Amino acid sequence: MTGQSGVVFPLAGDRRSTTATGRAVVADALRAVDPLGAAAAQAEPNWRRGYLPHFRRLVEAGLPSAAAAQGIARDGLASLHGRMRWRPAGEGGVDLPLSDAFSGDAAPVLSSETVRGQGQPDRALSLPYAGARLSGDALLRQLDAWVAAGTVEPSCAEAVGAVVAHPEWLDVRDWRVVVLGAAAEMGPLRSLLRWGADVVAVDLPRRELWSRLLSDTRSLAGSLTVPVRPGDGDLAARAGADLVHAPAATARWLEELEGPVVMGNYVYADGETNVRVSMAVDAVSEHVVAQRGVHEVALAFLATPTDVFAVPRETVERSVASYGRSRAATVLRVPLRALSGGRLLRRNYVPDAGPGINDSVVLQQGPNYLLAKRLQRWRATEHRARGGLASLHVAPPTRTRSVLKNRALAAAYAGAHRFGIEVFEPGTANTLMAALLVHDLRTGSPVHPHPWQDEAYAAAHGGLWTAAYHSRSALGLAALLGWASAR
Repeated sequence: MTGQSGVVFPLAGDRRSTTATGRAVVADALRAVDPLGAAAAQAEPNWRRGYLPHFRRLVEAGLPSAAAAQGIARDGLASLHGRMRWRPAGEGGVDLPLSDAFSGDAAPVLSSETVRGQGQPDRALSLPYAGARLSGDALLRQLDAWVAAGTVEPSCAEAVGAVVAHPEWLDVRDWRVVVLGAAAEMGPLRSLLRWGADVVAVDLPRRELWSRLLSDTRSLAGSLTVPVRPGDGDLAARAGADLVHAPAATARWLEELEGPVVMGNYVYADGETNVRVSMAVDAVSEHVVAQRGVHEVALAFLATPTDVFAVPRETVERSVASYGRSRAATVLRVPLRALSGGRLLRRNYVPDAGPGINDSVVLQQGPNYLLAKRLQRWRATEHRARGGLASLHVAPPTRTRSVLKNRALAAAYAGAHRFGIEVFEPGTANTLMAALLVHDLRTGSPVHPHPWQDEAYAAAHGGLWTAAYHSRSALGLAALLGWASAR
């Protein structure tokens, strides 16, 4: 890690420590509102195993007031931007403040090329689901079914239903939608192109990636504008921008876009690289906001359901009501809890909690994953507090490639339906989330008294919030039941 360049973790001695950075950032975020929580995070002896209570505390400490939650977000962002470093490539490079990534000349200079699709735009929302494509009344019935099953929050069905009722909303050509992480399975790129949008796509300079995206674009209705590096060869060979190693070039290219802009963060990478690329996106987005103004730039994110969230009292009551509703589950629960020392099939919530705390973190995903996702939640909170439009919604658990390559998690997802959890196919999930983005662009950011309510609004959690059992207390059993089908 010491030989890395671009956006990097700071050095701690002779190495770059993700543990020291994560621990310090959480402590910094908590310090003003929860000094004891900050001290506990800073003193955590085993961050890789003991990180979860401190991330949970970031949510709990913000509940007393909107100002507290906004302060945690502001201080967490300041800590990340102050601690992460910029290291230019080349021999003899030294670590610099992250802000120095945007000083001086940006090389290479990026130009633009646009590919226009030949298809006809869809002017009605349709959702691929269970081998069919649902629209109109069929889609509304499925939304109602998801609400009845506890798969999505009622506000999610209402928001998507509004898009069904206003098909003209799908024409978002009055916005330039920037999809950062254009090839991401959970991103909205293909849905937006299907609806005829003018999409600006940013992803790594990889020929096979761009060949696929450009081919898809030509068969759809929208247009795709891409950053192009100097050189010879076809467009796929020249397209792309490296956010981690050339954030200034990307930011300056994006500054030239005309009209109001949506900066959509859909990037993902494994391990510590996830924090680095998420920080690069955040730095680029903030640079564009500073240049164009907070009211000219909307931000869009997808929150993972495997995180810690405050949830409405009604959601807690639904989970409590379902606890033990099945006689078979009740019969099995007592011996399983006894044999496991109380670890298996625990309640999802303390009864009468309002708001409740849903903790669906998958420990194997690690503290770097959670820090990258918390960064996005903090930015959405901070952008809204400044008066900007921020679209952030909890996406459902989904069978993406990054999930399925983890055999234990793939097995757990295969057995999750036995515990009231629906795991979505990527096409269903990304279309659903694209519809929620359209809703927000047409109606504005949700306006609630507290940021936790903004995060809970229109959540499509797949049933993790309404399930009877705490997710980690059922995850092992789900994996055992799903192992054969996952294979």
